[in-house]
Amino acid sequence: MIDVVAFDVGSTLVREDRYWAAWADWLGVPPHTLSALVGAVVAQGRDDGEAIRLVKPGVDVAAERRAWDAAGRGEWLEERDLYPDARPSLGELRALGLRIVVAGNQPVRTGQLLRSMELPVDAVATSAEWGVAKPDPRFFERVVELGGAASDRTLYVGDHPVFDIRAAQAAGLRAAHIRRGPWGHLWAAGDDVARADWQIAGLGELVQLVRGG
Repeated sequence: MIDVVAFDVGSTLVREDRYWAAWADWLGVPPHTLSALVGAVVAQGRDDGEAIRLVKPGVDVAAERRAWDAAGRGEWLEERDLYPDARPSLGELRALGLRIVVAGNQPVRTGQLLRSMELPVDAVATSAEWGVAKPDPRFFERVVELGGAASDRTLYVGDHPVFDIRAAQAAGLRAAHIRRGPWGHLWAAGDDVARADWQIAGLGELVQLVRGG
């Protein structure tokens, strides 16, 4: 039985195409160029920040992000950045009596923006706010604390086979893989996804699975 559903952010609830288009504009390269480089580094199992270093060799990505923020070009979220099924599915799951939380590898600013959107959730947290990030098991300890239920009654939903599925299950949580974004599609046939408790293509499917028990 599931009492808590916890959600990753990027490529699970939030589309990231506008985010990468903004980075491309900041770096002065066509969006397609940066997107292709993101795909290339993801396929190699590297952090997507490596794509920025390929465009701008030797760059300090953290410093570049600070400059981006200082120029007023940094993190922002709007309703159009949510996947169409995100808000209604969160609401339906909450209406079933489940506690709904959002927790992903995101900066502090993203947490603030998500809370300002007044999603139908009980709590929002980010790795930067906690000072620990996936796949560290301490991140999932915090997820369980945030949800307030036992780990085996907590379902984590995400797109990344290693950071979301393998790491969540290793920490004792149940896990649902959503086939979205580059990670979700690229490794959908991998062993980690095969071991997920559920595999879904959209959040509407998750609602039906939870409703069915």
